[in-house]
Amino acid sequence: MVWPVIGYPLGEENTVLQRLKALAQPARAIAAAFPAAARAALVPLVLLGVIGTAGFLLFSHPPMQSVGRGEIGVRVNKFTGEVSEWQDGGVLVLPGLHEMRVFSMRDRSYRPAQIARADGAAPLQSLEGLSLGVDLAVRYALDPAKLRAASLTLPEDIGGEVVEPAVRGVIYKVFARYTVREIFSTKRVEIQQAIESELNGKLAADGIALRSVLIGKVDLPADYRRGMDGLLAEELATAKMRYTLELKEKRVKETALEGEAEKVRREKAAEAAGQAQVIAARAQDEAMKHVIPFKQRQIEQRQLEAEADKVSRIRTAEGSAQARKIEASGEADARQKLADAEVYRLEKVGKANAEQMAREGALVTAHPLLIQKTLADKLSDKIQVIIAPPPSDNGFIGAALLGGQKK
Repeated sequence: MVWPVIGYPLGEENTVLQRLKALAQPARAIAAAFPAAARAALVPLVLLGVIGTAGFLLFSHPPMQSVGRGEIGVRVNKFTGEVSEWQDGGVLVLPGLHEMRVFSMRDRSYRPAQIARADGAAPLQSLEGLSLGVDLAVRYALDPAKLRAASLTLPEDIGGEVVEPAVRGVIYKVFARYTVREIFSTKRVEIQQAIESELNGKLAADGIALRSVLIGKVDLPADYRRGMDGLLAEELATAKMRYTLELKEKRVKETALEGEAEKVRREKAAEAAGQAQVIAARAQDEAMKHVIPFKQRQIEQRQLEAEADKVSRIRTAEGSAQARKIEASGEADARQKLADAEVYRLEKVGKANAEQMAREGALVTAHPLLIQKTLADKLSDKIQVIIAPPPSDNGFIGAALLGGQKK
């Protein structure tokens, strides 16, 4: 017959067989006390009883137990005293042979509610003997390195039977060393460190690792709170007055410093202005050294420019006079030539007119009718030309038209 040994240390299957054989020995002794016929009828009943008993034991105490995530199972062999640890899986636990405990390795928190209020069930006591409440939180967890040894002595309720008494024994002793004012304001970090130091040693002896100790709200006694409120008001008034006086003193100093600063600023400004004037005078002096020769050169330059302008004007006037003289001479010559030309023209025109008149006179003498034709040509645009024979007396042909009288 083969027994399952899943999750079981090697070498313990022989012990299991020995236990089963030991359980079967009483049944054999009972069967030997009866006759053979009775034994033949009793054997099935005994076997059925043994099987039923074994089935009931397996049903009520299953041999396989599971260890979840974040947990450690500690199995103890009752006969050999061997202790083994198991994580994340199934563990074979035989009834009567093994004892199994599962411990959670997650962090836990303990907050004593009895000390949270000054008028609570078990408030803390200060150095003056006043009751006060503190919101305290202790975070702890089982130490995996010490779990094998501590599992034999740790109770089922670790928080209520180990952590709570240790915390109570430490916090009452530590808080009794300080006054209410120190607990409330200035010594919180020191108190927290003292609690952690003393509590860590006590819990470590039981295989518990202290993570942290947190101190929250401090509940003061009602009378003390009223007194503290009044004292705080007086302190605030005193501090306000002190700050007011300091502020006024600082304002006086500030005014004095501002006056000194203004004085120094004016002195510096006056010195700067004087230095600026000195520098300006020096610069002007240096500039005059260069300006005077420059002015002299400008005067000389202007004189030279005036003389040059005078000479230029004289030469321009001389040139203009000569030009006018030349122009007058040229104009006189031109007029003389024009007069000569006009005389020559008049002479030629006169001669031409005389010759023309001579020719016309001769022509008119030869042809008297030309006078009438010429008259008609002159009047052609105003009157109609009438050609008539000359009168018999050889008079003017137009005399009759003009109404002249006959002689």
